[in-house]
Amino acid sequence: MKFLIVGLGNIGAEYANTRHNIGFMVLDQLAADAKTDFKTERYAYRAEVRVKGRTLVLIKPTTYMNLSGKAVRYWMQQENIPVENMLVVVDDLALDVGQLRLKKSGGDGGHNGLIDITLKLDTQNFNRLRFGIGADFAKGFQSEYVLSRFTSLENEIVEPKLKQATELIKSFVTMGADRTMTLFNNK
Repeated sequence: MKFLIVGLGNIGAEYANTRHNIGFMVLDQLAADAKTDFKTERYAYRAEVRVKGRTLVLIKPTTYMNLSGKAVRYWMQQENIPVENMLVVVDDLALDVGQLRLKKSGGDGGHNGLIDITLKLDTQNFNRLRFGIGADFAKGFQSEYVLSRFTSLENEIVEPKLKQATELIKSFVTMGADRTMTLFNNK
């Protein structure tokens, strides 16, 4: 059984380890745990890991956040993965730093990556792991905030949550979304 795990973020050193790149950070952790590396492929950095007989195709789109749907659609078709076997890891301003929420569908919350994926797939019915980045910014400074790095205090929260997010992903591919939501969403 194959799954597409998508980490949203922006490419380039200036975006590394920023709040908006938490999707990349989660996938980097998952790949590091599996001792595998990402390779540059069409529209994405791609890696593959195995979890209990399942193949996880990990992609970090190289199309920049606003065009993430192009990479997602391409890799779903390329790997012949149905939408129900896809999980998008995305930053979320509406959740406290480090808070994790798995959802089976939903709106885009104004997130440009989710907006583009929804447009390219013509559905909102796809799994997403929302990773809280907080919303501690003054009105009009959202862009600066999401492109900023976590504070050292926030990093103390984020680091263990990266590991928890990888465990959530493994649960999702082995036990399904419903069971995983029960196990992880209120922790």
